[in-house]
Order: sequence, then C-alpha cells, then structure tokens
Amino acid sequence: MSTQTGINTAASTLRIETFSVDGDADTSAEGPLAAWFEGVSFGFHEGRLEVEDLPKLAEAYAADRRILWGAYDDNPGPHAWNPRIPVATYGTMVNSLNVGGGRLLDAHLVTAVTVRPTHRRRGLLRQMITADLQGAAERGFAVAALTASEATIYGRFGFGTATHTTSIEVDVRERFAITSVPYGRMEVVSPEAAVDLTQEVFAGFHSHSLGSIGRQFAYSRRSAGLWGEDRPQPDKALRTAVHYDDDGRPDAFVSYSFAGWEKTPYTMRVKDLVAVSDAAYLELWRYLGSLDLIERVTFGSAPVQDPLPWALADRRCRELKSDEDVLWLRILDPVAALSQRNYEHDGVLSLSITDALGHAEGAFELSVANGAGTVRRLGDGSGTDITLDVAALGSLYLGGVDARILASAGGLTGGSPEGVERAATLFSVARAPYCITHF
Repeated sequence: MSTQTGINTAASTLRIETFSVDGDADTSAEGPLAAWFEGVSFGFHEGRLEVEDLPKLAEAYAADRRILWGAYDDNPGPHAWNPRIPVATYGTMVNSLNVGGGRLLDAHLVTAVTVRPTHRRRGLLRQMITADLQGAAERGFAVAALTASEATIYGRFGFGTATHTTSIEVDVRERFAITSVPYGRMEVVSPEAAVDLTQEVFAGFHSHSLGSIGRQFAYSRRSAGLWGEDRPQPDKALRTAVHYDDDGRPDAFVSYSFAGWEKTPYTMRVKDLVAVSDAAYLELWRYLGSLDLIERVTFGSAPVQDPLPWALADRRCRELKSDEDVLWLRILDPVAALSQRNYEHDGVLSLSITDALGHAEGAFELSVANGAGTVRRLGDGSGTDITLDVAALGSLYLGGVDARILASAGGLTGGSPEGVERAATLFSVARAPYCITHF
C-alpha cells in the first residue's frame, strides 16, 4: 500500500509516497524498493545498490516493520538521473526504549533521512517529518527518537540530544592489566551461533540499561559477521567472542576485526561490545588485552561512566578520543512520557513546555512517589517551576544532562532557581543513560 501527497514548486512537481515492506515486496531492479535504496545510498555517499542484496534487505526491513518515504520529481531535467529514484528519503519503525527501572516504552524511530542537494530548500524534510510526527502522535506514541548524522537539523523539529558515548583507544601492550577478579570463561563462536547469542546478551543489556533502544533485524547479523557494514554479505574479517558466567550463561560478547598490518601500532577495532554487567564488560577487555600481536584496541561506543580505567593497573592505558551524541528524543505526549519514566527521587515539579509543532505544548505538574510519576495538565504556565522548549525536555528526559547545566546554557528559558534545583533532583540518575544502538 502507498499514500501520496504533492508539493508544488515553481520548477517542478514533487510527489511524496510512503510504502511498507512486507514478505511480498518487489525486489527487482526496477521496483520502488531498489530505487529507494539507491536514493539512500546517494544521500549517505555509499556505493550503488547490488540488486542481489535486495531479498535480504527486504527481509530485514519487513522484520523491522519499516515504513519508507520517498519524494519524487515528476518534472526532471532532460539528463536527470533515473526519476524513479527519490530525491529525498525518510523511514520509520518502532522499537522499545528503556526509560529506567526495567520499564520499556515503545518509541517511534526516524531513520534514513536524506535530501538530494539539487532539491534542498523546497520543504521536503519539513513536509515529511511534520506529517510523520503528527501521525505518530495520533497513534499514541509518547516519544520519537533518532540518531543524527548531522547535529544542526533536528533541534528545530523538537529533538534534543539524550545520550552520549565516548570513543576510546586502549594500549594493550605489556603494561595493560585488568585488576578485577576474573570469572567465567570466553569462547570464540561461529558466525551462525553468534546470531542467537548476541541477541540473548543484548536482551539482558537492554532490559536494565537506561537509554537503550531495541535493535533492528540486521544488528545481530552484523555482530556475527554474517552481514558486512555495507552489504548483507559475510564479513570474513570479523570475529565474535562470547563470555559465559560461572553457570554457563552468556553475559557479554565482543565483535572485532583487525585494522591490517599496514597500520601501526597494530590495532584491533571493536565493532560491537555488549555486556549485561560491569564485571562482564571488564572480562571482554581482559580478553581483548590478551590478543596476540595487538598493540591498540579502539572502541567507539564506550559508556560515559566507564568502569574500565578504574579496573586498569595503569589507567593511562585508556585514552579518551572523543565524545559523541547518540540518541535524540522528541517528546510527543508529555503526560504519557513523564508518567511512564522511572524516577530515582521523589518530589513535585511544575513545568511549562513550548513546542513549535504543538504536540507537547502546555503546562504540567509532575508528582513522583516511590519511583512512579503522576502527571496532570495545568491551566496555564504562569508560576511554573521551570519553562523549557520540547527539545530541552528531550535532553532532560533520561537524565543525560543536569537541569542546572541546561539552565546555565540557556536551555531552560524561565523559572526560579528553586525550580531548577527541583528539576535537577527529579530527573537525576545514578548512571548516565547509555545507548549503543544506531538506526
């Protein structure tokens, strides 16, 4: 099924279509799915689609229940690239967001956003994202989320950065040593076994990790090496090792590949590293530090509050290279979002939210007791403890930023110092939110 809507410009007629992917999807080179993937590949500067990959990609997208959007130029120039290929793309799917205390909230996920440079400034992204967010709100989603390739785009649509990871480089030569007490055992596993094992481990991580997003179909295949990063074909350079606890249960895994003998110091690159506990996380690093001939290990998705340096005999082995925002959140329904989040402190906070798209606009009172929040709408925003826009609320929602820091940076546009303190207490978390799933 597809729906269509048109946007008229002075030079052309742009037509937007949406379609779902199911088991009967057309996987021919001439089909709309192939054309859509070509549009995405162009937008992210990737190689052109290999048609033989389409059946596997369609299977993955059907499993994810993705909805795909494409904008098409029905009046192209005489030598324009294939007009069946969209000049802008957009996609959505649904997965769970851990909002603390083991609570999982269905989130509306936005992905594959591209606009061809020849068609910028014509309102294509605004048309797609505002229509999509309106539909998500009408379907009852409290939160939308995305991982952004560009940081300057999404704030104007109400998204705020909610989680961060760090990129680290670890010297694993002679001075490297993990001081924690070892337990369990490590095994290198086959790609076929790794699919289920990595899913089992991630399920454990996801169930207790604030800020985690459930993973799409392709993730376990890539972590196992059955799919490469660019194509659903085997990545023969990737290895996967699994840690088992003392009772033989898998509780951590790491997927990695060698950077090549031409790169010095000799470097192993971690592709995916997931652990259900800090102890299991350190066992993976004990393993990585034992790889023969390797001098450096790089990992681009380490937690902000990383136990690794505190477990090293020489903490200078770990070098922090960069900090990256990962998850961006957009609150659609403040009552549902705030009432379903877990809280670590009790209290009462009134807040006034501004929202250019209108979804979260209004004044609300949040009352928290025993970790559970109750929210009621107030008549107006006069006298509320804090005032903020919806993007700032997205950043504050999981506790990834202290309300006092947000206020100092201008993210809270009104309120009293006492109100800011109450917000800082209510939204604070002992462990920073941690999302290791990109989409």
